[in-house]
Amino acid sequence: MEMVIRVPDSVPDALQETPEEFEREARMAMAVKLFEMGRISSGIAAKFVGMDRTAFLLTLHIYGVPMIDLSESELRADIANA
Repeated sequence: MEMVIRVPDSVPDALQETPEEFEREARMAMAVKLFEMGRISSGIAAKFVGMDRTAFLLTLHIYGVPMIDLSESELRADIANA
């Protein structure tokens, strides 16, 4: 599937990026947000941006998104089952 988003030429310029750099950043932002919302897995997000899963997970901190987002009860259950 291909998606086309129209972006004014001034946007990459305003961010001091090339159009290619802006496209990569926009794709990554979309993947990170969908992952953060629990809509896609880290593996699917990584494929979406052309990275391996580990690299994607290690990049999340740049966007302020935790790699693992468990509630206290989920964490306690994981520890109990370890």
